[in-house]
Amino acid sequence: MTSDSHVDDRKIQLRVSNHKAYVWDVEDIATLRAKHHICGVLTGTLPHLSQQNVFLGVPLVLLPEEVVLLIEKQLAVLIDDPHAHQPASAEALRRWNTEREESARTQIAKAEAEKASEKAAKLSTSEEAIRKRKEREAKRAAAARAKAIAEGLPVEDLPASVLNPPAEESRPATPSKLVAPSFNVTIPASSMDIEWYTPDAHAYSTLDSAREAGLWTYPSTPYERAKCRVFQDLWEKGNFMGGGIKFGGDFLVYPGDPLRYHSHFVATVIESPKAPLMPMEIVAHGRLGTATKKSHLFCEWDEEKQTVTYFSVEWAGFG
Repeated sequence: MTSDSHVDDRKIQLRVSNHKAYVWDVEDIATLRAKHHICGVLTGTLPHLSQQNVFLGVPLVLLPEEVVLLIEKQLAVLIDDPHAHQPASAEALRRWNTEREESARTQIAKAEAEKASEKAAKLSTSEEAIRKRKEREAKRAAAARAKAIAEGLPVEDLPASVLNPPAEESRPATPSKLVAPSFNVTIPASSMDIEWYTPDAHAYSTLDSAREAGLWTYPSTPYERAKCRVFQDLWEKGNFMGGGIKFGGDFLVYPGDPLRYHSHFVATVIESPKAPLMPMEIVAHGRLGTATKKSHLFCEWDEEKQTVTYFSVEWAGFG
């Protein structure tokens, strides 16, 4: 198995496993969405909220049509991720463990220094508060003595607490068990930093080379090829696309970013002008699109003319 040489490092790396393409880099995900109008679907759980599926994180899973578009437009490369992870040698593992332990020690030392600095600052603040309290008590005692002298009262009749403010008694420290302090240590989880991960050696910049390697086989049927051509045509018109299975179609078509806009169309792909389309299908799609406040878009791909023809259907009342 050989990969393409001279792969452009600036291309987005799509890591393929089990014939699905994943994007793990957050910057690549942002670039795909903002620059290339490719949304995908986030499928990773959040570390601290692993029991929910409302807010998801990396990796981003791409539709197969999105993958084909990115490869054909030379915007991305396919990475054979399972084969990119080579068996690590004992020496490489030793170096990796040493670097990881050194990083943990550095982080712990930094955290201990910050904790000691915070403790010293708190102690200084406490001592300053005690000094100010003593100054206030001394001023109150002096004012009380001055008032007594001005009124002709004997100073000895003043309360002892005024004449001699009580000294601050040192309270014994609360006994506690000696517990070793705990610190949070960040351990890098990306494979890009380990020396036995070699994505460039297993990168494919064309669909043909990836198909020959057995890495990527989509599209393989006339219907799949029609879906790719329709997806590309809609994308070139400036639309954003998402999966349309929830609305009874192949794609949802958005006029802008789905975070800002609702979809206007539910698109269904017809693989050729000769493909049958039953009247009941037209009625069902029209009613369903109207119920979801969308128009249903029939997208017919003509392989001979290399063109896409669109028919928009929505329910209308009569009489």
